Amino acid sequence: MLRLRAICPFSWRVFQFRPFSCEPLISQMNKCTDEEQIFDLIEKNKAMLSEKQLGCAFNVLWQFQKQKTSLLKKVECVRGHPQFLTLRNLTTNKMEFMNDDTLVNVLYITQQFDIDVLSKFSSCLADQHLHLSPLMGKIADIVNRNLETIQDLRSLSVLMVSISSLISQHFQEQLVNKTELLFDTVDSSQVSIARRIVQFLRNIKYSYYPLLEKCNEVFLSNVNHLDLESISKILHLYHSLQFHNFEFIIKAKKRLTEMIPLFDHPASFVKLFVALGPLAGPEEKKQLKSTMLLMSEELTSQQALAVMGAMEEMESRNSHLIKKIASILHKHLDSYKPIELLKITQALIFLHFQSKELFVKLRELLLSYLKISVVPSEICILVCAISMLPSPHLDEAGISRIEAVLPQCDLGDLNGFATSVLRWIQYDHMYLDSNTGKQLKLLQKLDHYAHQRLQKCNNLNLLWEEIKSLKGDWFADSVLEETVATLQHLMDEINHRNVARVASFISRTNYLNTLLLDRIASVVIQQIEKIHPFAILAIILPFSILNYDPPQRDEFFRTCIQHLNSYLDSLDPLILVFLGFSLATLEYFPEDLLKAIFNIKFLAKLDSQLELLCSSLNMRVQFRLMELNRAVFLECPEYQIPWFHDRFCQQQYNKDIGSMNGAQQQIYKMLGEVLGGMNFVKASVLTPYYHTIDFECILDKRKKPLPYGSHNITLGKLPEMHWGSNTQIVGSRLPSGAERIALEFLDSRAFCRNIPHLKGKSAMKKRHLEILGYHVIQIPHFEWNSMALSTKDARMDYLRERIFGEGKSCL
Repeated sequence: MLRLRAICPFSWRVFQFRPFSCEPLISQMNKCTDEEQIFDLIEKNKAMLSEKQLGCAFNVLWQFQKQKTSLLKKVECVRGHPQFLTLRNLTTNKMEFMNDDTLVNVLYITQQFDIDVLSKFSSCLADQHLHLSPLMGKIADIVNRNLETIQDLRSLSVLMVSISSLISQHFQEQLVNKTELLFDTVDSSQVSIARRIVQFLRNIKYSYYPLLEKCNEVFLSNVNHLDLESISKILHLYHSLQFHNFEFIIKAKKRLTEMIPLFDHPASFVKLFVALGPLAGPEEKKQLKSTMLLMSEELTSQQALAVMGAMEEMESRNSHLIKKIASILHKHLDSYKPIELLKITQALIFLHFQSKELFVKLRELLLSYLKISVVPSEICILVCAISMLPSPHLDEAGISRIEAVLPQCDLGDLNGFATSVLRWIQYDHMYLDSNTGKQLKLLQKLDHYAHQRLQKCNNLNLLWEEIKSLKGDWFADSVLEETVATLQHLMDEINHRNVARVASFISRTNYLNTLLLDRIASVVIQQIEKIHPFAILAIILPFSILNYDPPQRDEFFRTCIQHLNSYLDSLDPLILVFLGFSLATLEYFPEDLLKAIFNIKFLAKLDSQLELLCSSLNMRVQFRLMELNRAVFLECPEYQIPWFHDRFCQQQYNKDIGSMNGAQQQIYKMLGEVLGGMNFVKASVLTPYYHTIDFECILDKRKKPLPYGSHNITLGKLPEMHWGSNTQIVGSRLPSGAERIALEFLDSRAFCRNIPHLKGKSAMKKRHLEILGYHVIQIPHFEWNSMALSTKDARMDYLRERIFGEGKSCL
């Protein structure tokens, strides 16, 4: 070696100080003196750069930048270099192989150069299900610090979706405001940006209508170019946000219907079935089901689950297809997660599918999961599913499993457990089992933990997340009062963003709390400019349902209606119908709103929308339109809006409409005695314009009952309705001075849940009957069933006093 060095000193010197290209690449990078040398190395070695070398390249580039005095100018120069793009792309590809330190370092440096790199980085983390990782937290912090300077909505929309699980409400609002500012800079063809914005709103559970409308405009302008995947995602997001746009749904339905012949592969056709099925008309549904039946044998476990869910939403009664899909579910039952087993159970029961073998296996699987599960929400899901099956009981171990997790449960889980326990109790009563004692003790524990949780709650928005979907007997009987008290305690937190939520909760519970309703009215009056018109229906609804006028009644309703006026043409027809009816119950009849509803163009549009609704909602909308038509015709004749619901009412009221309850039968018999015979009282009378009243009698001017002609009544069964050429009752003219009396028995549904305050629909019916010439006597259930009326004589005296006054009888 020494001889070789002596003979070839020059060569040895060259070897000792080898050129850059032979030196390890990281050393070469560290010896670079400017950005161009780094970029030159990247270009020459891009095919073999490792994740460590890429991290080093970013680090050296950033060290150069920190030495510059004109930093921003130099950053833009580096960012625009073609080899910087190469570096970004290579880093994205190698990201999953980087250790945490390298990732954090690259993340920090790339955000100094380009927000687009940061968005791609966040997307890669999201793809690896790292939404809640410390790295994503760092990304959220970077976005927060740099939000004012970000001008690229494409990159920002990616980041918003990625970090949505980690950010505060204040940061959410900042992002929403920034998105609004940047939205007009986006080309109207950018469907992916609009879809990500809607996804972000879904992720943060915020139906922010101004942005949703803007995104919807993008979807509408591009609907003819949207593929099945895009339409499916948009419809799913809209459903999650409870955002309904009639125009988009109509166009999406048309586009999806055109796709039916295009897909013959199960994966694609299942997606089409799920998206189109709930919107389709009878012919399209028939075509979808027949095609699905042909390819049902090829479905995977997840595809079969999706189809069954869609059939539940479609209210399908195709027994052959239900049986086929159920057999696939049965075959794959072992592979489903607890939440999927719950969905299967719910769908099979809703579709009236019966299979002892399938239900036995379902129960075994659910019980096996229950034995090992420790997560409260999962245990609740499992118990809920078990309670729906035949033999819904749990053994001691199952009940102990529930009791162990109760301290960790939120109100939603507690309500789920309570609903399940009540199903067990109902099952016991049916089959005379003797487990009720244990179940009642469990209900007491559920009550305790629910009240404890409510008493500790100090944030209205967190409370809303727990109570927004609560329903059922346990909640209403055991927790509702405490929940309303908690809402009242937190009512200073009611603002433009959550006011519609609180209002909708009150509507759903029928609980009249005047302080909360007054607060809602006050917030609306003060913050109306921040409240979107789409939210006005939800806000007005509790006042309508509960028949309550706030102290600022006129200002409140005037503010709401003025805010709505410019949106009358863009609101969905069914929303306008519900809005008009809600206001009518409150004796509020805005002329512009009524003219927007009662015209041929609107009614044609409404007919088109009714085709897209499930049968129950379809009928509900039609009834509300009829009731609004009746209210306007009777209470506002000056508007000259005609009554046009004769045919609809005849179709509905010609059906068998039920039987008398026990209290009504008692009243009917006693009225016969009080009035002097059964021919002096009529039961289940149909008035002009199709109000039904429980009982009718006629008193002459001396308050003496007048007899009716012969009519047959079968006790317990309502009489058939006979129709003439119009809605006037035959022989409806009365002798001079005579008075027609309407007697109505009002059960608990006619009153607010917590106090005996008459609700809106019952109050409106009383007004209408009085307009038609009736003297209306309402008999509240709490009076009829009171201790004061516990004997027949007391009840007879009560009826005499109500009919004749001061206990008089003219018999």
